[in-house]
Amino acid sequence: MSLTSLTAPVDPLSALGAWQRQLRAQFPILRGADAPVYLDSAATAQKPQAVLDAVHTYLVTANANAGRGIYTWANRTTELVERTRERVKSFLDDPDPARSTVHFTSGTSEGLRTIARDWLTEHLRDGDEIIVPFADHQANAQPWLEAQRLLTARGVRITVHDMPYEAESKDYDQAALAGLVTDQTRFVAATHVHHIYGNDMNVHRIRDVVGPDVPICLDAAQSVGHLPVSTTDLDVDFVAFSGHKAMALPGTGAVWARGARGPAFTPGGWSGSPNTAGILSMEAAFDWLEAAGLENIDRWSVALGVRLTDGLARLDSYEVLGCPLSLTADSDVQRRQGIVTFRHRDIGSSDLGFILAEHGLMVRADGHCQARGGETDSSVRVSLHLYNTPDEIDRLLDVLATLDRRNGARA
Repeated sequence: MSLTSLTAPVDPLSALGAWQRQLRAQFPILRGADAPVYLDSAATAQKPQAVLDAVHTYLVTANANAGRGIYTWANRTTELVERTRERVKSFLDDPDPARSTVHFTSGTSEGLRTIARDWLTEHLRDGDEIIVPFADHQANAQPWLEAQRLLTARGVRITVHDMPYEAESKDYDQAALAGLVTDQTRFVAATHVHHIYGNDMNVHRIRDVVGPDVPICLDAAQSVGHLPVSTTDLDVDFVAFSGHKAMALPGTGAVWARGARGPAFTPGGWSGSPNTAGILSMEAAFDWLEAAGLENIDRWSVALGVRLTDGLARLDSYEVLGCPLSLTADSDVQRRQGIVTFRHRDIGSSDLGFILAEHGLMVRADGHCQARGGETDSSVRVSLHLYNTPDEIDRLLDVLATLDRRNGARA
């Protein structure tokens, strides 16, 4: 869901309240009257009981190394890993699962770097050009520069263009992008949901701009597990994501490769032992997320973000990063996908993060791993998921409002 009208007759927070309470109760770490307020799901998501149970069952019934033995447990582990590979394809709405491949990684960063080193460097030739988003996460910038350095060392010169952005919306500038595309454009890297601004970057429009033959690589760290992601609709060639941001175990992720444009994707080197428990947790997480309903998860997170931005827009001491037209409850522009980032005009972001932590509000307060063209100053990021509640947003706003009043009294 890219567009949400806050003037809709039914408020998602009211319509989905019973649904949300039932699902929140399935997260052991969040149970109890004194449960902390966890507002850092863009870094890692909490795990439902179903995922924890699936991992426990595997570890006590079939724990072995995949692809390294012929005995029962090893065969069972290999079978489960391969089943998860197919589950990734179905979760991403793969248009051609017989052709595509899935490579398991420790997360999005490793996945993008693997694509850069093991695929892109073999695909490019002297004089080729690529387009990279330098105002997104550095994990979607550094690997492509590393590929350029590796190619330069071989005597292959390529040009790396900065992906253009619209100044106000922070979305990709499709018209300016069209001006960068030439007959030598061989690759475009993009981000599905921005890790600071929270906006859907409208990647589905890029295919029309770059044409039918240019491979597109998608950083889906902030979308997989948070909203429906269809590789059929997006028409991209690579999707890298982190399983731990999608309710699987820490240190898990995958690269999905379509295999239809350019050479087949084959990770180089010896892969070693896979993180079997982490891989299997992804299947359980995807099953749980689909049963919960990704469309409703998206609606809930967006509505919480609206509640937060509308509250922040009423406080003079705060600057909300991203599109300024999407802040208030009556705005009809594209909404933030459960990520809201802001600064206080006088209190440093690290200090603000400590203050919020003292009130039991766990947020991220730092530079958020921005690439060279992104925000240069630190900020506070609140990132939401289906287990967060309207009361938690109001609790956060109460603390921020108190700081706003104190700041006003000093001014």
